[in-house]
Amino acid sequence: MNPPQILPSRIREGLAPGVSYLVEGELVPMLHCSLDGSMPVYFEHHVVLWKDPRLNIRLKAVRGAVRRMVAGREVFLTEARGEGDIAFSRDAPGQVFPLELPRGASILVREHQFLAATGSVRYSASHLKGISNNLFGDSGFWVDHFEAKDSDGVVWLHGFGNVFEKQLDPGEEIDVEPGGWVYMDPEVRMRPAVYGLRTGIFAGVGELVFNRLRGPGRVGIQSMYLHLPSGD
Repeated sequence: MNPPQILPSRIREGLAPGVSYLVEGELVPMLHCSLDGSMPVYFEHHVVLWKDPRLNIRLKAVRGAVRRMVAGREVFLTEARGEGDIAFSRDAPGQVFPLELPRGASILVREHQFLAATGSVRYSASHLKGISNNLFGDSGFWVDHFEAKDSDGVVWLHGFGNVFEKQLDPGEEIDVEPGGWVYMDPEVRMRPAVYGLRTGIFAGVGELVFNRLRGPGRVGIQSMYLHLPSGD
């Protein structure tokens, strides 16, 4: 099996529709976006580090607001419009990286990993319970869905530690620690893989639980995996 490959941790001259950007910083990285006025950028309000006063900031409603509110998640995202600069940071050690989505493409992202996206990318979220006991008991967890339905777009994510990408061939599988995956293509399938430790000095200790991911498609894996609390 070809091992996952590390993603670039620094980007000097990135381009997205209506936006030029750079990613810098070694411990707690920052995403710096320069908007030309033709494309808004949306984000969670608490991730803004600094902004140009010329940019107009407004709330952006999201689909499934009632379900998100009941689950204790944010009901609104925030959107920046106009011409000027804005910077984002997750206020946590890790790696910031872009995912380019050509028209018609989509990506599934683990909750609490989203940083920002161009306005050309549609956002929705769903609550998964099928593999819930791998992660949060019976509570399940949320997955963010981003789709470049009508035109190209870019989603910027934050991974804890460093982020590696594995391109799975059709039928190829990889076992990932349940807190380790960051994103995956919609074609990737995920199911539990449980290994019992019942022999030798480990007899009766317990079980090792993984998420088994099956291709085709790409999978992002973070080296500092976290099991964050989640609601129903």
